[in-house]
Amino acid sequence: MATTLRASAPTNPAADPLGLLAELAGTWIGNGFNLIALPNKAGNSIFRLKINATKESLVFTPVGAPIPNRGSLQGDIEMGCLTYFQRVNDASSNELLHLEPGLWLNVPSTTAPAEPPTVVRQATIPHGDSMLVVGNALSHAGPPQIQPVSTTPTGPTPFPLGYLDPYQTAPVPPGFQVSNPNASLVDAIKEQNIVSTTTLSLSSTQQGGVVNIPFIVSNANANRVDTIFWIETVEQPDGKRFMQLQYTQTVILHFAGIDWPHVSVGTLLKQ
Repeated sequence: MATTLRASAPTNPAADPLGLLAELAGTWIGNGFNLIALPNKAGNSIFRLKINATKESLVFTPVGAPIPNRGSLQGDIEMGCLTYFQRVNDASSNELLHLEPGLWLNVPSTTAPAEPPTVVRQATIPHGDSMLVVGNALSHAGPPQIQPVSTTPTGPTPFPLGYLDPYQTAPVPPGFQVSNPNASLVDAIKEQNIVSTTTLSLSSTQQGGVVNIPFIVSNANANRVDTIFWIETVEQPDGKRFMQLQYTQTVILHFAGIDWPHVSVGTLLKQ
C-alpha cells in the first residue's frame, strides 16, 4: 500500500528564540544516499566501500523555554533549543544504518568571547561518538547554492595503482554520483521554484569537536565533521508552498594513515 506524505506550509519565526532554526520544528521524511569507507581486516584488505540509497525520518521538537547560560565576564544569555532524532534506513532492505539523538541551539551574540550569533548542533551516535559543530544561519531569497563535495581519500603519499578501484567499480544506486554526492541534491530541486532558503553551515573545526570511545580512536577515528542544512520554501504552480530540508554532511574517518570522507546527503519534506 502506497504511503502518502503531506508537505507542510512555512511558519513565521519572527521574535522566536529559535531564530532561523524555528522552521526545523516538526517531522521531516525523505530519501538520500550514504557513502562510507570501512576498515576491512576480516576481508584481508585495507577497506571496503559501502554505498546505500537511504530513507529517513528527522523529528525536531522545540524545548518549551529558553535555555539560560550564566555569565561571569558578561551578562547571562538565553538560547533557543530543539531536540531532534534522526533515523536512517537502507531504502531497499530497510537495514538500520544510523540513529542519532541530539540538540540544536540558537546562540545570541556575545562579548566574552566576542562572537556574532551562532547555531550549534550536538549529537550522540551509538557507535560511541559524540560531536559538537558550530556555525551560522543565513536566510536569502531564491534557491540554495549547492557546491560539489569530494569523496576522494587523502593520504601522505600518492596511492598505489589500483588502490582506489572500489570508488570506480562499486555498485552504485540510481541517481548517485560517487565523485560528487551533492549532485543528487541539485537534481532533486532542478525543476522546483524555491523562493527562499535558510542555510545552516556548521563545522567541528569552529570551536567544536568530535569525541570517540577508544576502539573508534584506534580503528577508524572520526576526527572532523562539516555539514550544511538548507531549509527551503518551495512554491508550486498553484501558488501553494511547502517546506523542504536538504543536507550534506562529511565526516572524516582516519585509519591506515588515510583520511576517508564519509558523506551523507538527503532531501526531506516537512509533514
